[in-house]
Amino acid sequence: MPNDFEQNIKDNAAGPKRAQGDAGSVEQHSLKDQIEADRYLASKQASANPAKAVRFTRLVPPGAGGG
Repeated sequence: MPNDFEQNIKDNAAGPKRAQGDAGSVEQHSLKDQIEADRYLASKQASANPAKAVRFTRLVPPGAGGG
């Protein structure tokens, strides 16, 4: 079910904000709204895999021997 919700957000951000009949008038979502939707989905994906969000690195000072 969460994937359906995320797909709906993607579809809504990609689709028109407003459409009107006969005259064919269409208004797109603003770039700001599309960027916010993308950031929201990216943060949800990152929080789903917290192990991928954090990377541990072992630092060895020069001349310390590295062993």
